[in-house]
Amino acid sequence: MSTRIVPVLLIALLAILHGQLWFGRGSVPNVAKLQREIDDKKRSNAQASLTNDRLAAEINDLREGLEMVEEKARSELGMVKNNEIFVQIAK
Repeated sequence: MSTRIVPVLLIALLAILHGQLWFGRGSVPNVAKLQREIDDKKRSNAQASLTNDRLAAEINDLREGLEMVEEKARSELGMVKNNEIFVQIAK
């Protein structure tokens, strides 16, 4: 009788482990679903990163553009800000 218990226990253990592999929390289908979700999130993050980079470039262009306009207005038109005094030295 005891010689039959060991194989039966081993087969039961194998069945339990096999069931966990296909239907448990860390099962193959569940892991595949989670991997697909990770891939979707990575694609979404990459797209958001590209959008962020484009917006950062636009902000940088606007900042530099305004600085360039201000510099040109000061040098060519002699414009000043409030509470500034413009002094021109003739050569």
